[in-house]
Amino acid sequence: MIDTGFDWTLAPLVWLLLLGGMLLSTEVGRRLRIKHLGTAQGEPKGLGAVQGAVFGLMGLVMAFTFSGAASRFDHRRDLVVEEANDIGTAYLRIALLPEAARGPLQDKFREYLDARLETYRAGTDGARTRQLLQQTAQHQSQIWKMAVDAIEHASSPPVSALIFPSLNDMFDIVTTRTAATQMHPPAVVWVMLGGLALVCSLLVGYDLGGVERNWLHLLTFSLLFSLTLYVIIDMEYPRVGLIRVTAIDRVLQDVRESMR
Repeated sequence: MIDTGFDWTLAPLVWLLLLGGMLLSTEVGRRLRIKHLGTAQGEPKGLGAVQGAVFGLMGLVMAFTFSGAASRFDHRRDLVVEEANDIGTAYLRIALLPEAARGPLQDKFREYLDARLETYRAGTDGARTRQLLQQTAQHQSQIWKMAVDAIEHASSPPVSALIFPSLNDMFDIVTTRTAATQMHPPAVVWVMLGGLALVCSLLVGYDLGGVERNWLHLLTFSLLFSLTLYVIIDMEYPRVGLIRVTAIDRVLQDVRESMR
């Protein structure tokens, strides 16, 4: 289950464009410095202060964005465990129902969890994801109706106080996890990061304009900055990139296997 608002197949292209843009900006800055040296006397005044302010701002924005992405990544992993616990608890509590109703309800739980697991395997297939979410909603309605009917024939009235809250938790976590996939920084933050990276590259190129071009330094600077931004984006979409939460899905699979 992913946020389909971002086409992850474009991520490598975005990274290459950013890397190329940074290298181009350094070259532009370098040529500006060479031109400036031909028309001015001495070193430019205030360049160090400008560089310090711009790089400080870049570091601050990048640090906050990285921290937020890492926090949301951990939160999404915690939600997987929470959903596994909610489903497992609800499944155990339906054992309190009469035997005639227990079997069909347990079968419906298995279908429900299969649909949930398939939703997370859908990857970038937005249409399939939406279809599976609709199936999940249908399973929820059926489970609720079956539980209500079974409660009416339960021998112990307090059974409802145990089963209904656990079902509510199991259903609510779906909404929580779906909403979590939509939580990302505003687009203006990504634009600002990209713009600051290009400005920093321009300043680096300008600072190195008075010496012979060193491709090792330029490539190292551009690669480190662009890769850091790529990792931040990767953590924001942990179902389709290189950094994934899919390993933690094993806890859901374990719950499914315990239902056999």
